[in-house]
Amino acid sequence: MFCSKKKSLEAERIVKANDREYNEKFQYTDNRIHTSKYNILTFLPINLFEQFQRVANAYFLFLLILQLIPEISSLTWFTTIVPLVLVVTMTAVKDATDDYFRHKSDNQVNNRQSEVLIDSKLQNEKWMNVKVGDIIKLENNQFVAADLLLLSSSEPYGLCYIETAELDGETNLKVRHALSVTSELGADINRLAEFDGIVVCEAPNNKLDKFTGVLSWKESKHSLSNEKIILRGCVLRNTSWCFGMVIFAGPDTKLMQNSGKTNFKRTSIDRLMNTLVLWIFGFLICLGIILAIGNTIWENEVGDQFRTFLFGNEGEKNSVFSGFLTFWSYIIILNTVVPISLYVSVEVIRLGHSYFINWDRKMYYFGKATPAEARTTTLNEELGQIEYIFSDKTGTLTQNIMTFKKCSINGKIYGEVHDDQGQEIGMTKKKEAVGFSVDPQADRTFQFLDHHLMESIKLGDPKVHEFLRVLALCHTVMSEENSAGQLIYQVQSPDEGALVTAAKNLGFIFKSRTPETITIEELGTLATYQLLAFLDFNNFRKRMSVIVRNPEGQIKLYSKGADTILFERLHPSNEDLLTLTSDHLSEFAGEGLRTLAIACRDLGDTYFREWHKRLEDANAATDEKDELIAGLYEEIERDLMLLGATAIEDKLQEGVTETITSLNLANIKIWVLTGDKQETAINIGYACNMLTDDMNEVFIIAGNTATEVREELRKAKENLFGQNRSFSNGHVVFEKKQPLELDSVVEETVTGDYALIINGHSLAHALESDVKNDLLELACMCKTVICCRVTPLQKAQVVELVKKHRNAVTLAIGDGANDVSMIKSAHIGVGISGQEGLQAVLASDYSFAQFRYLQRLLLVHGRWSYFRMCKFLCYFFYKNFAFTLVHFWFGFFCGFSAQTVYDQWFIALFNIVYTSLPVLAMGIFDQDVSDQNSMDYPQLYKPGQQNLLFNKCKFFICVAHGIYTSLALFFIPYGAFYNAAGEDGQYIADYQSFAVTMATSLVIVVSVQVFGVVTFLPIIELLPLLLLVSAPLWLKLIALDTSYWTVINHVFIWGSIATYFSILFAMHSNGIFGIFPNQFPFVGIAWHSLNQKCIWLVVLLTTVASVMPIVTFRFLRVDLFPTLSDQIRQWQKAQKKARPLYSRKPQTRRSSSRRSGYAFAHQEGYGELITSGKNMRAKNLPPTSGLEKTPSNSTSWIENLCKKATDTVSSFSQDKTVKL
Repeated sequence: MFCSKKKSLEAERIVKANDREYNEKFQYTDNRIHTSKYNILTFLPINLFEQFQRVANAYFLFLLILQLIPEISSLTWFTTIVPLVLVVTMTAVKDATDDYFRHKSDNQVNNRQSEVLIDSKLQNEKWMNVKVGDIIKLENNQFVAADLLLLSSSEPYGLCYIETAELDGETNLKVRHALSVTSELGADINRLAEFDGIVVCEAPNNKLDKFTGVLSWKESKHSLSNEKIILRGCVLRNTSWCFGMVIFAGPDTKLMQNSGKTNFKRTSIDRLMNTLVLWIFGFLICLGIILAIGNTIWENEVGDQFRTFLFGNEGEKNSVFSGFLTFWSYIIILNTVVPISLYVSVEVIRLGHSYFINWDRKMYYFGKATPAEARTTTLNEELGQIEYIFSDKTGTLTQNIMTFKKCSINGKIYGEVHDDQGQEIGMTKKKEAVGFSVDPQADRTFQFLDHHLMESIKLGDPKVHEFLRVLALCHTVMSEENSAGQLIYQVQSPDEGALVTAAKNLGFIFKSRTPETITIEELGTLATYQLLAFLDFNNFRKRMSVIVRNPEGQIKLYSKGADTILFERLHPSNEDLLTLTSDHLSEFAGEGLRTLAIACRDLGDTYFREWHKRLEDANAATDEKDELIAGLYEEIERDLMLLGATAIEDKLQEGVTETITSLNLANIKIWVLTGDKQETAINIGYACNMLTDDMNEVFIIAGNTATEVREELRKAKENLFGQNRSFSNGHVVFEKKQPLELDSVVEETVTGDYALIINGHSLAHALESDVKNDLLELACMCKTVICCRVTPLQKAQVVELVKKHRNAVTLAIGDGANDVSMIKSAHIGVGISGQEGLQAVLASDYSFAQFRYLQRLLLVHGRWSYFRMCKFLCYFFYKNFAFTLVHFWFGFFCGFSAQTVYDQWFIALFNIVYTSLPVLAMGIFDQDVSDQNSMDYPQLYKPGQQNLLFNKCKFFICVAHGIYTSLALFFIPYGAFYNAAGEDGQYIADYQSFAVTMATSLVIVVSVQVFGVVTFLPIIELLPLLLLVSAPLWLKLIALDTSYWTVINHVFIWGSIATYFSILFAMHSNGIFGIFPNQFPFVGIAWHSLNQKCIWLVVLLTTVASVMPIVTFRFLRVDLFPTLSDQIRQWQKAQKKARPLYSRKPQTRRSSSRRSGYAFAHQEGYGELITSGKNMRAKNLPPTSGLEKTPSNSTSWIENLCKKATDTVSSFSQDKTVKL
């Protein structure tokens, strides 16, 4: 990394197996990954460059240079360099710590071990030492180290199974297969070491579903596709071992190509601060020019009378040059308007907020002993301004666990539990589960609450038995026994695993299969069914069927699939049962369950033989093969007899529905970006109430070209505004028409709730420059947006689209490597430590274990952080304008000589000691309302989104307030001291007494102002009394009305006041003057001045005049125009022990729905794979007998398996309720 050479852009990649010397001449990257930003050599220059990009740091560096010039500096240089070095050092340490953890995570990955074939021997090598062209051995459940060309595996025909959850979020297994010429290499190390094939393929890119290349070996060439490649980030499953050749390594792998860059993130307040610092600097220049002009005029008009006395023997002084020097002197004196201590305080406050997140036990997940973690300290207040949340689905909203919850068999629902009055018991109430302890094969984790189903099974209900028989026979599950004799199911999709496991626990146990038979155990009796045909699932058919001959010799067709598909193929005699089952399915869908309809059909021998002969002819056809097969499937899958339906729960994480509801009330829009199928994503959308049946429209965008997508988007916008609507079961169906122009209408004119669903292929076209504006406009008008089948890069592109064109604060949340890109792209990245590894956590800004904690992170910690930071900044600018502008007014009375009005030590200590701790306590601990009320009233979050608490207008108000206070601080003591005498008759209107009086007034005024921010009624009622008491009592009464008190507040406030007077008397004492006479000239002034009663009256009058206008204004505002926060705060004070005004009712699921709840995570091709026997070991293959399905040719099964079925609008439009 220190001295890596930048290689030229690749046009194609050439890789030779087992030849590192040959491959090194191309300068391919090694397998080491770098997510860190710095190294030992680059840290200091890069970090300093980043820090001095902050305008304030550059500003203070410039001031430091000025202070080193003695002719213009009236302040010593250490007053600037010490705080500047402190800020830069603190920030550098924080950045170094963050990057250290990135290095640590990189090293953990880079030091993983892998078996690499080197010098004809398998050797353990670290991942970072793996090179392009190496041959690697993988074992079951191992992560893939690099992008590999699969050479051979333990499975027949060079097959292997992989899980791609890290890449696309899908948990169902996918099949990869080796070329036949390389699968013969097997595990023979000698033959693998002699393999010297050359691969010529595409250059590194981020396309996960595409790969093109050619393998040249033994004087022949073999085409390579994506199905021959295993990508980094995948996990090998259900495969003992496999060998692969490294094609892409490290940053060139498709996973890393999709990860995006680590960006330097700044909050909107940081960006605003940069602008404000520039404005303030301009303001200082204007003040400096005014005072410089004043100095020039004064030198000409008045200075001549004193020049001989002031300058002794020096020659005549140039007034213009004097004004020039005065300009720079005042720039230095007035620089405290933005002191460096502001940035120190901001970093300390952010650090405190980060620790509050880390320490929050309400965000601690006891299940995995995982606390919430703020992995950065610079973005806390941004959590209070989120407008858009981009969420992954699998592992983020869901648990990746499918559970069989209910079923409908022959018109009766099983799975509902009723009380004695016949009312259904809620799912939250505990009920004794059905016991399966008598069955040694039962899954102990399976729970079913309805005992009536077991009773029906025991009574021999034929419909129930047939229903369960379908579940045990119609699937693609593979079984094997472990060493303990327990059945282990290898499932291609979690839905099938849930159904087969449910059948096993209910007495119908799938035992084993061969290409020609399926063996199950029916209530203790083994039964072998002859598999005659397998009608596989795909996204267009939305169903799967098997044709079997049972032990009695009958031929049966068993089918399961989407209710909207199977109901159209039922025999007319099913009309009554269909109506009842449709109602049950609507109820299941309303509860957010994934549904499948179950049906069967008896087939005659003669008809089946004739149909099977035509199927064999179709398989052998060369033209229109797929159409012929689809027609035969349609022919035999009709006149079905309905058995019932299943309802599977894709388990949401705890509290997801409530969290989404609460965030919606906070005006936060949630977009789901998932690599999963459209039906599955829609089902989850309904399950967590992001989609509801009450929505006006759910728009489906599924065009295959840019023109189609543009047309659909425009039609959707027209439908959204009530022009030209067309419906299909609540979903808009797009037809091909001429492009229509749509007038731009602001988002606020849209009434009603709308949702947008778009798949990855359409999204790729929609993100083109001439279409993305239409997409964004439509999406932002919708309450819910779901993007399906999207790649990691597309997720990041969607986030960037909203960031760039909506100017909104975004948050991305996910748990897998496929979410890293969008996590890095969003303003705030949140990682969930879930089942897909820790890549998302390592790339995130905040992390926790459950999605539900996002509600507390935003509504409590985010809102508090934003509230505190804004309150802190308003106060800080106010007090420093009040503190600094006194110099400006004093300039008109000191001949514009750049004389400071305060003691130099007071100027140095004011922001660091006297006023720093109280405002830090406010910025770290203050609360307007409690955490529970912040959760109960999500509407409190909206001011942060609208940036109401600190903006340019608020800044100018603070400046005006500071100017007024500076006028009061200067002119009230000036007027009181003018020609005045003390109680002892001595003259008190000297410069030093005046400085002490103003300094004391300033400290008390700004201390009072810290707490005059809530309700000031008690102060106004006690105003007559306050005029008669001293400043400490005033401060105490004000402090009683602060928002939130802690012991630290007390210590900081009273400690700061005590510190001020202690230091004041110490620095004005005779002792320190005797030691340092030049540095402490104010000898005895504090004792002399503060012993005078008139001085205290001046301090009190100054305090009242400074504070009362703002007290009155805020009191009237709270009384006449209270915000929601004001109302809740007042009620909270009056009813500390009472219950909330209202509590949100727990979200209950709908009892009915007019939509289909169909969802089935399955991949096409497994049926043909099973019947071909290519995924079964030879020792398990029995002799062939009887009628069987003729295997397809050697390539058709894998071609079908490799097809990428796309979600189309036609497939979704079929999901409609059948009305009889």
